[in-house]
Amino acid sequence: MSEIGFGAASYWGKKAFDEADAIRLVHTAVDRGVTLFDTGASYSGGNAEPRLGKAISTLAHRHDLVIATKAGSCTDARGKRREDFSASGVRRTVEASLVRLGLDAIPLLNLHGPEIGNLTDDLLDTLSRLKEEGKVRHLGVNSFDMEVVEHVMTIPLFGTVMIDYNILRPEREPVITKLAARKFGILAGMALAGGLFGKDRFRVRGVQDLWYIARVLKNHRADLTRARHFRFLDRESSTGAEIALGWVLRRPEVSCAVLGTTRMHHLLANLQASGATLDASLLEKIGRAQSAFA
Repeated sequence: MSEIGFGAASYWGKKAFDEADAIRLVHTAVDRGVTLFDTGASYSGGNAEPRLGKAISTLAHRHDLVIATKAGSCTDARGKRREDFSASGVRRTVEASLVRLGLDAIPLLNLHGPEIGNLTDDLLDTLSRLKEEGKVRHLGVNSFDMEVVEHVMTIPLFGTVMIDYNILRPEREPVITKLAARKFGILAGMALAGGLFGKDRFRVRGVQDLWYIARVLKNHRADLTRARHFRFLDRESSTGAEIALGWVLRRPEVSCAVLGTTRMHHLLANLQASGATLDASLLEKIGRAQSAFA
C-alpha cells in the first residue's frame, strides 16, 4: 500500500460537501499513487462509503486498491451512529458495505473501536467465515485503546491495527515496536493530529473549517495543550504538515499514514511527505517539545 492513505470520512463524506469535489480529490489521490482509502459504514452519517464507492466506480483498477472499511459501528435510518459487534450485525454491515462500495471483496475490514468483551468467539468465527467466503481479504482492528490493541496482538485472525499515531502521541512508540515484532501491519490514524500545531488551525475559509473547529473543541481539547509546544514547525522550511507526516513515516514499521482533507492544495502538499526525511536537528527539536508532556 502507499505510504500515505486517503481518509474518506468526516466532512469529505458529508452531503454538504460538493460530491464532484470529493470525487475529484479521490481521483487525484489515485493519480498521485495513493492506493489505500480508509472509510467506514458509520462515517459522515452513512454517506462516506457510498460516496467512495461512486468515486472508484469509474476506475478500471478499483479492485486493486486497498479499500479499508469498518464494522462494529453503523448508521441507522436517521443517520445516527450505532454500535453493533454482534456476529450477525457485523455480517450485515460487511454485506451492505460490499454493495455501497461496489466491490467483490473488502480488501481490509477493521473492527471499529471494539472493547475486549466484544471480541467473542462467535464474532471471531463469523469474521473467519467471511474470509473463507471471499467477502473479506484481511482483518484488523481500529482502536485508540492500548489495552485493546495489546489483546488483539494475541489473536492470530487479525493482521493489522490502526492506532492514533502522530506527533502529539509519542507514547504510542512502544506499542508500535510490539506490533511490528508480531508482524502486524500498522496504520497511523489521525496522522496530522488535526493540524492543531499549525498557526491556521482556527482560520475559517469555509463551512468545513467551522465543522472541524467544532469537532476539535468537542473531542480534542487536551491535544490543543500539547500542540502549543509545536508552534515552531511553522517557522521551518518545510510545511508543518509535511514535517508531522515525515515524523510518523520515519518509523519503517508504519505501513501507511492516513489523512483526510477537503482541499486539493492540502492533498497535493501532504503527498510530498512520502519519502521525505527529517534531519537530526529537527528530530531533536520535536523530541524536546514532546518531552514537555510525555
